[in-house]
Amino acid sequence: MDQQPSDHERDRAEPEPPQIKDIKIKFWTSLLRHMITHTGERPFCCQICGDTFGLNSHLLRHMRTHTGEKPFTCKVCHKSFTQSNSLTYHMRIHTGEKPHSCKECGKGFIQTGSNHLTGHMRIHTGEKPYHCDECGKGFVSPSTLNTHISTHRGEKPFGCNRCGKSLGSRTSLLYHMRTHTGERPYSCKICSKRFSQSSHLFSHMKCSHSERVQC
Repeated sequence: MDQQPSDHERDRAEPEPPQIKDIKIKFWTSLLRHMITHTGERPFCCQICGDTFGLNSHLLRHMRTHTGEKPFTCKVCHKSFTQSNSLTYHMRIHTGEKPHSCKECGKGFIQTGSNHLTGHMRIHTGEKPYHCDECGKGFVSPSTLNTHISTHRGEKPFGCNRCGKSLGSRTSLLYHMRTHTGERPYSCKICSKRFSQSSHLFSHMKCSHSERVQC
């Protein structure tokens, strides 16, 4: 009587489907990435500046800051990026997609970082974790702090092509241009009054509709 092969022998005899192999590889890769957050191990070192990284992929991404390589290119405007996720965020500027929304006021953002939704939420909470070393003034995001620092230096690199006025930041120039165009893209959902800046709308909501808005 022929002896039936054991489960172990059958597993060795039958090749594993490629889909199962891919799942196992992704699982172990994800586990490795996660474990590094606990151990703090950073075995991959940049030979140029000495920075260390937990994963080889992070080192490769870092190396592009030295080489200037930007392999991810926007098919719409041809702007290039060092990281694929930076291209993903950039594409949302073209598509208008804003998947991250403020739970307080509903404003949408293309990503959650300190210069986007996270920074915006601090307008509601009043938190200002970024401080100017010269005057101590606090700001909600790194970008607003950098804009402020330029005022100490007297830098105004952004010029209006209509009246020639120079501004300290791209955002300031955008707001200034609305004085020429009359654009008021921010609308009060309660009384329909419109504003050229989101901060003006926020102030209006606090002053005129404070009983209906939680600040």
